[in-house]
Order: sequence, then structure tokens, then C-alpha cells
Amino acid sequence: MASLGVDSEQEPLLGDRTPGSREWDIIETEEHYKSRWRSIRILYLTMFLSSVGFSIVIMSIWPYLQKIDQTADASFLGWVIASYSLGQMVASPIFGLWSNYRPRKEPLIVSIFISVAANCLYAYVHVPASHNKYYMLAARGLVGFGAGNVAVIRSYIAGATSLQERTSSMANTSACQALGFILGPVFQTCFALIGEKGVTWDVIKLQINMYTAPVLLGAFLGILNIILILTILREHRVDDSGRQCKNINFEEASTDEVQVPQENIDQVAVVATNILFFVILFIFALFETIVTPLTMDMYAWTREQAVLYDGIILAALGVEAVIIFMGIKLLSKKIGERALLLGGLIIIWVGFFVLLPWGNQFPKIQWEDLHNNSIPNTTFGEIIITLWKSPREDHSEEPTGCPVEQAWCLYTPMIHLAQFLISAVLIGIGYPSCNVMSYTLYSKILGPNPQGVYMGWLTASGSAARILGPVFISQVYTAWGPRWAFSLVCGMVVLTITLLGVVYRRLIAFSVRHGRIQE
Repeated sequence: MASLGVDSEQEPLLGDRTPGSREWDIIETEEHYKSRWRSIRILYLTMFLSSVGFSIVIMSIWPYLQKIDQTADASFLGWVIASYSLGQMVASPIFGLWSNYRPRKEPLIVSIFISVAANCLYAYVHVPASHNKYYMLAARGLVGFGAGNVAVIRSYIAGATSLQERTSSMANTSACQALGFILGPVFQTCFALIGEKGVTWDVIKLQINMYTAPVLLGAFLGILNIILILTILREHRVDDSGRQCKNINFEEASTDEVQVPQENIDQVAVVATNILFFVILFIFALFETIVTPLTMDMYAWTREQAVLYDGIILAALGVEAVIIFMGIKLLSKKIGERALLLGGLIIIWVGFFVLLPWGNQFPKIQWEDLHNNSIPNTTFGEIIITLWKSPREDHSEEPTGCPVEQAWCLYTPMIHLAQFLISAVLIGIGYPSCNVMSYTLYSKILGPNPQGVYMGWLTASGSAARILGPVFISQVYTAWGPRWAFSLVCGMVVLTITLLGVVYRRLIAFSVRHGRIQE
């Protein structure tokens, strides 16, 4: 994690220091500089561990839920998964407000402790005699509540970096988050070797198996994270030029610190950025949701094939996102954050436009009383799929194809595999670009003022998007099919681009808006 901040640390702290400029005589001490970046690196690690806490059990929730409570069905699984985002949505503004008025160690430690306790609860959901599914629901909701510290992390990093360092630091933060989402399922796969039975510690009724070992690891890493925050994290806050600012979060005052300017924040830009961020996460959440049913319907993949191949695709998109996060740091210096945000939205629109079905080939139909694994219209993509299939899967009795209950399957052309892969690559480029740029622009719009509450609302809007996106796409896709679903998404992106065009000139840094720094 530490290496992600190296590029930022090598950048000039206060821009070009030329004789006669107002930054010429303002020098950050080496001790303060090292302490500031040590603290930021600790929060990179905290962001990474927070995303690991979400993804490390995501693949095993359903089988574990079925094991501990036979009354749980697929609809309840949806609530269990959504409870994480609901918890985060509630907690983000609370922790953000807390961090504005108290040392930020406090909400960070409390939130991580809640996550540790929630992981321990998850490991014991098998113990009660009944209502086990509700204990799992509570555990995942509390893990999400603890993840509300994302608002504190981003507000701290925004307040502890100058304008020059901001984009790079935000990109590093998002890269750590993406890396956590990628590695979480990898850790889960490793723990699968333990098996369902595992070992039992009878004295404390603790079962260590493929379902509980990941959360116990998460609890251990959380405790380690708390120790690192207590021993290394220090309160740092600088203005847009990199000068130290006074703040109630500071444990020690310094005569070299400058007062925070009291000019007003552009609330129109704040609201617009929240809307942009909501749409960006809404679109990516619905894409993640629709990948599995879409590929099963279009390419007649079995459940096992869909989990394997879609897992590989999403993991590849995660790696692509990390690369984009790193590249954005250099590109933003040449063309600016607003242009990158606009370009990312255009790429996302192209990605969903490519995904629209066309041609005269139709998907294989899954008839209720017919189990036929043949593919009538063989295309290049389907030949590849055939090569992927194992002999065991070729003889499987599992019905595959587009269910006849979905009437659109009978008249909607199939989405070719090449279309889907090109679309995934484009969305994998556009989403991380928009994600980082929206966070970066938002933090710059807010300026040196305390950002905890504002970051809390931004995180909450993202959590709401992750809840509503899957609901929207599942309803529209099932009822009307991919043509209507992706056409509506394209229209939504066009409206978002229009909104960005309307507020484009307002999405500027606080200090630029008030004339203290030239853009």
C-alpha cells in the first residue's frame, strides 16, 4: 500500500517556488512532511481493508445462509447483500459530522471496532437455535455501518493534501479500494480449501471453516488497523496551497498555521457533483448485477460456468481499474479533471450503446419441458464457449439458455460475446475515470473547509446507488429485455452528460473560484 503514495510524495508540495511568489517563504518541515504522508498511507491501508471486508465473503454468503437457516430464500439474500450498503449509507454522514468536530482517530477507531464486532457476530450466526438469517442480516448491516468511515478517510486525505497532490492521492485511495474488491474473493477462494466442516473450538463454540475463516481474518486485520491508527496517524490539515491550517482536529497548535478562509462553498456545484456521482455508481452497480443473468441468457452458460467466467471478467475489470487509476494521475495534469470526467461518461455511453442487441441471430431458448444443450446458430463466440465447456458440463441436465417465461427472448436478437467483452472493457475504462474525477473535483470544490459531512453525503449517495441500481436493472431486464434496459441506461448517461455540460464551468477548485490560485 505504501508504494501507492510515492509519486504524490515526489511532487512539489506548493507548486513552482519562484522568487517573488507568495509560496517562496512557506516551507513544510521534513518531519511534518513525513508524518503527513505516513498518516495518509495508513488511510490507504484502511480503505483497502474496508473493501476487503465487503468482498471477502460475497461469494460464500448464499451457501452459508442456506446452511445456517433453511427458511432463507433468494429474496432474503438480496436483503443481506443490500444491508451492507444500507448500513454505510446511514453511517457515512454520522461519521463525517463526527470527524468535523473531533479528532478523526475517534470515528475511525469506533467504526473499525464495529466492523470487527460485526465480523465476530458473522462467525457465530450458526449458534442460535432459530432466526439465524436475521443474525446474518444484522452482521452484514453492521459491517456496512463500520464501512461508513470511507467518508472520514476521503475527507482526511482531501484536507491533508494540496491541490497539486489531490488528484494523485484520490487515485491512490480508489486504487486501494479496487484492489481490496479484487483480492477479497481471492482470499475467500484460498479459505475454501478448509472445507465446510473445518475445525471446531468447543469451549467458545467457534467453528473455523470456509465460511467463518475469512471474517475472522477480517477481524484480526481490523484490530491490527486500529493499532496502526493509534500509533501512527496524526492530525494534518493544509489549505489548497499546502500551508497548515488550524482546525479543532489538531492536537497541537502552531504559530505557522493559517486560518481557514470563510468564503462560501458553491452549493450548486456540490449538489451537481453528488448527482453525477450517484449516476456513475448507479450505472456500474447495475452492470455488475446484470452480468451473470445476461451471460446465462445469451450464451446458455450453466450456473457454474457463469460464476467462473463472469468472475474472471470482473476480476480483469478490477485489474484494469487499478491501471486506469494509476494512469489518471498523469493524464489529469495534461487535460484536467473536468475533461476526464466528461470523457469517462462518453466512454461509458459508448460501452452501453455497443451492448444493444442487433442482427438476426437469437439466443437459445430454455423451454420448460425441453433440455437441449445444442446451440442452433453457431457463432465465433459460441465456438469459444463450447471449447470452454468440460465433459461433465456437456452432459449436465441443468436447463440453459434464455427462459421462455421472459417473452422478449423470443424476438430480441442475441448480444454477441465480442459485443459483451468490448462493452465490458469500455465500461471498465470509463467507470474508474469518472469515479476518481468526481471525488477529486468534489474535494476541490469544498476547499480547505472541513469536509466530513459533505463526504458523508457523497458516500451515502453512492451507497443508495448501489442499492437502487440492481433493483432497477433486474426489474427492467426481466420485463422488457436488454434492448430497453440498455437504451434507458444510454438515455440516463446522455442526461448526465448534459448536466455536466450545464455546470462544467462551476466545477472548479474553491481557491480558484475565490481568486487566490490561478487555474
